Amino acid sequence: MKNKIINRIQKEFNENVDLIIKEIKITPLKTIYIVYLESVSGSDKVNDYILKNLSLLTGLKNKKITDIKSLIPSPHTIILKELDQIEFYLTNGFTIVIEKNNVLALETKAEINRSVTEPTTEQSIIGPKDAFTENIQINLGLVKRRIKSHTLKSISQVKGRITKTMLNILYIDDIAEKENIDEVLKVLNTIDIDGITDSGIIAQYFQLENKSNFPTVYKTERPDLVATSLLEGKIAILVDTSPFALILPTFFSDFLNPQTDNYSIPKNINFLKILRLACFFLTMIIPALYIALLNFNPETIPTSLLINFAMQRNEVPFPTIIEALIMLIVCEILKESDYRFPNSYGSSISILGALIIGEAAVSAGIVSPIMIIIIAFTFITSLIFTDQEINNAIRKWRFIFLVLSTLFGLYGITLAFIYFLIHITETKSLSKPYFFPLSPYEKTYLHKYLLKTKITNENQRSPMLTKKNMTKQRSQKP
Repeated sequence: MKNKIINRIQKEFNENVDLIIKEIKITPLKTIYIVYLESVSGSDKVNDYILKNLSLLTGLKNKKITDIKSLIPSPHTIILKELDQIEFYLTNGFTIVIEKNNVLALETKAEINRSVTEPTTEQSIIGPKDAFTENIQINLGLVKRRIKSHTLKSISQVKGRITKTMLNILYIDDIAEKENIDEVLKVLNTIDIDGITDSGIIAQYFQLENKSNFPTVYKTERPDLVATSLLEGKIAILVDTSPFALILPTFFSDFLNPQTDNYSIPKNINFLKILRLACFFLTMIIPALYIALLNFNPETIPTSLLINFAMQRNEVPFPTIIEALIMLIVCEILKESDYRFPNSYGSSISILGALIIGEAAVSAGIVSPIMIIIIAFTFITSLIFTDQEINNAIRKWRFIFLVLSTLFGLYGITLAFIYFLIHITETKSLSKPYFFPLSPYEKTYLHKYLLKTKITNENQRSPMLTKKNMTKQRSQKP
C-alpha cells in the first residue's frame, strides 16, 4: 500500500513526465520513498548524496529517517513539518525523502545556469566586466564578493502563487534607514500575483505611487553598481530568473551618470556629465524649437538661412508639424526594429531604412532636408541614454513640447518646460524627491552624480539617503 504522502504528490504532479519516485525497501514492513523532478534536480547529485548512501538507511532499521539528517552529505537538509512545503522544495531542485509521515528535503539542484558574462546593456571600457545572471544565488554572490561584511543583510521572500519566485532584499544594516527598508517591504507585501518572471514586474509596483512615466526604480545588470548603491544607503532587490537588480530609491540624476564615471578622473568626466544633461533637454526640445522659430519667430533666424529654409520647404505639401511627426514616427519604428531584430543585422536594417527612407522622402518632396537634419540630431542626442524607460519618457515629452510649440511658439516651449519642472519635482521614489539633488538642493549627492569632485572630498553620505554612519571616508586630503 502506497504512502499517503506519495499519493498526494502523484495527484498534484499528475502528467509531469519529469517526476521520479524511487521505492526502497529497508525491511518488509519499512519502505523509504525518494522523490525528485529530474528537470530541476541533478541526477548525479541524487546519486552521490542519497543513492550511494543507502547503506546508511539499511543500518537504521529501528530509527526514523530524520535521524540520518547529519549523515547525508547534502548542502542543505531540511525536515519538513508541513506537507504544503513539499511542492516548493520539489520544484526548487530538492529531493524529497519520505518514510511514513517523516519528510526530508535534500538540496540536489541541477546546474541550470549560464556563466557570468560581460554586461550587454551597460557596457564600459573601464571597470568590472561581470554581470548578473538569471540565478539569484550567483547574483547574491557577486554582490557579497564586493561587500565582505556581516552588516550586508538579505531578507528573502517568495512571490507568485504559481511561480513561487525567490526575492532577496539587500541593504547594509548600519547605513540604510529603517524607514526605507520598511517602505520597500510594505510595497512587496501588497503583491499578490500568480507569477513573477522578471524584476521588471516588481519594479512596476514601486511606480504605482507616481503618475509619471519617468522610471523611479533603477534596473541594472552591474554588481558593482549595486554594491556602490548599497554603500550609499540605498536598497537593492534581486529576483530569481532575472539578470537585472532593482535599486531604490532612484533619482533622475542616476540615469545621467553611468557607474564607470566613478572610475574616472573628475576633471575629465565633468564635461561628459554636463553634455549628457544638455543632450537630455536637446533631444526633447530641438524639433519644437525649430517649429517655433520657423512659424512664430522667423525674425530670429538670419535672413539668408531663412530664405534657404523657405526654398527647401517650397515643394513640401504638409505643415511643419505634420512633417516633423512623419519623420519622428518613422524614426521610432526604425529604433524599435533595432530592439527586436537580432544583433547580427538589426543595426544594418535601421541604417538602411534611414538612408533609403530619408533620401526618398526628400526626393518625393514629402519632407525638407532641414527636417531630416533636425530629426537625425534629435535621435543622435537620445542615443546617449541606454535605459529604455528614460527614452520612452523622453518620447512623451518630445511630443508635448512639439504640440505646444505648434500652438504657441516659444511661449508654448516655455509652458511645456514649466510643466516639465512641476511634473518632475512632484515625482517621488520611495517617498524621496525624484529631482534630488537639484530640488531640494544637496551638495553631497550633487558632487557625486552631477558635478564630480575629487575623491578625497567625497567623505560624507547624503543625508537624503541616511542619517546614520554618515562618514564613508576618513583619510585626509593629500
